[in-house]
Amino acid sequence: MIVTLIVVCEIGFWVLLAAGVAFRYLLRMPRTGLALLLCEPLLEVVLLVVTALDLKNGADPSAKHGLAALYIGYTVGHGHRTVKWLDGHAAHRLGGAPKPAGPPRYGMARARHEGAVWLGTLVAAAVATGLLQAAMWYVGDPGRTTSLESWQATAWRAAGIHGLIALSYAIWPKKDPAGPGPAEPEREKEGAGR
Repeated sequence: MIVTLIVVCEIGFWVLLAAGVAFRYLLRMPRTGLALLLCEPLLEVVLLVVTALDLKNGADPSAKHGLAALYIGYTVGHGHRTVKWLDGHAAHRLGGAPKPAGPPRYGMARARHEGAVWLGTLVAAAVATGLLQAAMWYVGDPGRTTSLESWQATAWRAAGIHGLIALSYAIWPKKDPAGPGPAEPEREKEGAGR
């Protein structure tokens, strides 16, 4: 049941997101669209309550409970970025707004961007770890909760791998193949004279 609910929450996330931007930009009802977008965290609350009830009713903590915690953590850490990304593209395509700027592609600007995304993964790991720890305390039997401990390690292993990838952008920044534009050296000269 928990795995099915995770799938339903993921589908619900995208349905609410699509409905929110449709109401905002196609139907010109921005308040209704915003209300739909703000309903998305309710999906995670439902998942959290059902998972807690499942444990309370005597279910052995298992991978499905760990997966639920990771899903909620991921949504907390990266959900806002996803909503903002889709809203920006919907505003451009459906609302006549300018095209949203993509992430920087080169240099330290790209490294900072990757670092910011990694912070979302850290938040996700911290939320998942907190939820799993609360579940372990709730069950109160260390012999039954070893699978949840392994999911805590999984969350931090994923954050560590993502951190190494983000760090690689700072250590080996991608260089712009076109090189600096003609206006950039002039600006540097102007700034040096002041």
